[in-house]
Amino acid sequence: MAHVRTNRITSRLLRLAWLPLCVFLAACHVDMYDQPRYEPNEVSTFFDDGRAVQPPVPNTVAIGRYEENSALYSGVVGGELATDLPIELNAELLERGQKLFNAYCAPCHGMTGDGNGVIAYRGPIAVPSLHNDRLRTVALGYYFDVITNGVGRMYPYGSRIEAPDRWAVIAYVRALQLSQNAPADALSADDRTRLGSGE
Repeated sequence: MAHVRTNRITSRLLRLAWLPLCVFLAACHVDMYDQPRYEPNEVSTFFDDGRAVQPPVPNTVAIGRYEENSALYSGVVGGELATDLPIELNAELLERGQKLFNAYCAPCHGMTGDGNGVIAYRGPIAVPSLHNDRLRTVALGYYFDVITNGVGRMYPYGSRIEAPDRWAVIAYVRALQLSQNAPADALSADDRTRLGSGE
């Protein structure tokens, strides 16, 4: 009988011990959650300009945002739209550009860039052909700007396609344009023969 009474007393003491512990933990949470600190844009007397959050030091660059080659990341050279690719043109770049073009651009512009993609068939959207005279002769930086920021109903892809990949798409677009508008005298004799024979 004494054993049962001891267990009851121990049980009551443990329950009573939990109460101050819970109050203590709750108080800690409030103190930590509501600790004294400045909120964004709050006034402060600590700095001379009266702002709690100070502007970054001049020429500060966020981690991972250093853009040494401005043409690569802006599409602009000397205040003008870039006319040359800021990266090396090779087969790997064109293959990468083709994959990205087929994924992001072909639904509207079509697999050959003629403007007859699936979206053009399903909706009342007029998608321009990439083979018209204006788009064949426009500076490459124009394409970079359009891919980055969008134009008209075209969605901006700057947050979805990295800058070097945008240039890969542009290189592939130029290859598509050349495939439809290359002058015959620019082809080798073998290529002209194959074209003439329908191969």
